[in-house]
Amino acid sequence: GLTRVPTSFLPIEDQGYVVLAVQLPDGASTERTQAIVERASDIAQKTPGVKVVLGITGISALDNNATLSSAGVLYVTFDDWSVREEHQGQDLLSIYTHLNKELGQIQEASIAVLVPPAIQGIGNAAGFTMQPQIRDGNFDYVLLDRVANAIIDKGEAQSSLSHLSTSFRVGAPQLQVDVNRIKAETLGITVNQVFTAVSTYVGSAYVTQINKFGNVFQVYAQAEAKSRISPEDLNNLKVKASNGTMVPLGTLIDIRVMPGAPLISLYNLYPTATIVGTNAPGFSSGQALSVMEQIASATLPPGMGFEWTAMSYQEKQVGSQMYYVFALAILLVYMVLAGQYESWIQPLSVILAVPLALLGTVGALVGLGIANNLYTQIGLVLLIALASKNAILIVEYAREKRAEGMDIMEAAVEASRLRFRPILMTSFAFILGVLPLVFATGAGANSRKSIGIAVVSGMLASTCLAVLFVPSFYTVLLRQYAPQTHAFLGRCACLTSSHAVPTGAGDLNDDPREPPPRHQLFL
Repeated sequence: GLTRVPTSFLPIEDQGYVVLAVQLPDGASTERTQAIVERASDIAQKTPGVKVVLGITGISALDNNATLSSAGVLYVTFDDWSVREEHQGQDLLSIYTHLNKELGQIQEASIAVLVPPAIQGIGNAAGFTMQPQIRDGNFDYVLLDRVANAIIDKGEAQSSLSHLSTSFRVGAPQLQVDVNRIKAETLGITVNQVFTAVSTYVGSAYVTQINKFGNVFQVYAQAEAKSRISPEDLNNLKVKASNGTMVPLGTLIDIRVMPGAPLISLYNLYPTATIVGTNAPGFSSGQALSVMEQIASATLPPGMGFEWTAMSYQEKQVGSQMYYVFALAILLVYMVLAGQYESWIQPLSVILAVPLALLGTVGALVGLGIANNLYTQIGLVLLIALASKNAILIVEYAREKRAEGMDIMEAAVEASRLRFRPILMTSFAFILGVLPLVFATGAGANSRKSIGIAVVSGMLASTCLAVLFVPSFYTVLLRQYAPQTHAFLGRCACLTSSHAVPTGAGDLNDDPREPPPRHQLFL
């Protein structure tokens, strides 16, 4: 049943702020972007529960904060949780929903509301991040843009996905400068000189440092602002020929306006586009990743592939490791008990009590619609110890009663009756101590709820079922397998020693229904 529960990595937490990523059409000026950022800031500032809004123009939040005139970013900080919890509709989900609705009215730009990741520094936002890549060696950015948008279109048609977007564009107006290499060589000018001149005049170039007024200043060379306003100004810039004369660039270059990608990103050295999105309400991040993988596999042409990054990469890495952790935890408990009881059979009656606790946790997760995330898995590992503890109380007393002369079934039933009250006392004391996690509020509430619900539901199931099933496991295992184990040990003893086999170790006629002497190995 646990394998059918939707999986997730870490729950989304209320960290007291969200990020707004503003994207205008390609080629939009900084002034136009600033106007949209101010409108978005006014809307965010009027949202209940918002304290401060900081807007920055010219930064693309979806491109690792790269400089871009048509992009902007806003940091929306909330009121302290102690203030917001006194009012309805000021939690993270309510603010997120309100901002998405109100910012959707700005038709001139695309504005994405980004919730910060659960672990700071791993990605720019919660949700998933996919990187479609061109892996066949070409740099066809038009194909990359078309494929990325095709994945987004198919993803938006899925009920399990929401808020898919990409910052990759190939339609930004750009100037392409073509150099007449033959003419340049005739004049004794290298192509590198032309590129250096354009880069220095239009951009800038570091020259030196000077000391002035007791401070050190860096010196950069750059053309005056009035000399680099329009594309035609490039023709008036000059480069030095081999004979010492200054040649205008207009005699060596041709300028064309053409569309292109304003930002080019590489992931693992491959050209890539970043696709971000979230799982829709009612679906887990594991289900969203699975759907995106199916869409990408059906959409990507030959020569292209995809990679997960940020939180999605971490989720894929650790998603299948929880089964190894469970197996190792159960094996550790079994080996410790086998050494303590000097038996391979009796510890099984303790280990079989673990699935009883998992039944309660699976039922709670399915009933409440909670994903099996990392904190839930920590709670499941804890349940292995807690469920084993209740079973050990019964098995220990059953062993003592057998040593006093009781039959296997009588000893198991008597041990269950005697330990019923201590099991209830210790279990409910633990459950009451964990209940605050189930009803947690504020920062980190989702993490505490995940581990609290898993532990409480599992302990309730273990407490109610252990006193019924553990005696049954103990009785069935000893009656069914104890004679076989006695015979096996007897044969081993005969093969390794010529002496008589000690009583209780190799007597093939031992009846497990008869209590053995106290010095025997209790199987």
